[in-house]
Amino acid sequence: MDLRKLKTLIDLVSDSNVSELEITEAEGTVRIVKSAPAPVAMVTQMAAAPVAMAAPVAAAPAPVAAPVVEAAPVGHTVKSPMVGTFYRSSSPGAKSFAEVGQQVKEGETICIIEAMKILNEIEADKAGTITKILAENGQAVEYGAPLFIIE
Repeated sequence: MDLRKLKTLIDLVSDSNVSELEITEAEGTVRIVKSAPAPVAMVTQMAAAPVAMAAPVAAAPAPVAAPVVEAAPVGHTVKSPMVGTFYRSSSPGAKSFAEVGQQVKEGETICIIEAMKILNEIEADKAGTITKILAENGQAVEYGAPLFIIE
């Protein structure tokens, strides 16, 4: 199951009254259980032989306590759609996708999050001006972590 489909399923469970969802496909089984702060996804891969099953994928690391913020930022917050490593550019020497003060269009790539050796382009979900970049380049981010403020 691809990451976009998995994220969509997590969002659906998160936004609904459903507390648990399990889907079985040819690639394996996905079970999403809603807990208090955020849904947790457990993926079990099916082996070719019915006798053996692969071990479940390790759960995401425990969330790190966020620093205390004095005032809530004004504007729209672009949040991380997954757990991974935040990168502002496509390679170490390349120009950043987005800078403070830059105008962005909805759907424009503003950063990359690397998850399981896959580089996922993260797009602006609203048009506007980037007023703040909340994540550091190379920083590990959690699902739902704030990345940018767009006004």
